[in-house]
Amino acid sequence: MDPAKIRSEVFAALRGIAPEVEPQTLRGDRLLRDEVDLDSMDWLRFLSALHQRLGVNIPETDYQQLSTLDALLSYLQQRPELQ
Repeated sequence: MDPAKIRSEVFAALRGIAPEVEPQTLRGDRLLRDEVDLDSMDWLRFLSALHQRLGVNIPETDYQQLSTLDALLSYLQQRPELQ
């Protein structure tokens, strides 16, 4: 999948959980949960939304790799389901 499409889907999933999020203001190097103010339940809903939108399974053991927006996008671009 095109990196721009992945980015668009990530932002759409974020807006579904936190409608006040303005994607253009997010910094790729900051902790995503802090930047968007997601609690643990919102985080799980966000990951579930990514699964629904992109068809990608993210194992719980990989959650620590998704700390920033840049890390999340890189992780998703490497997933075989999206290649």
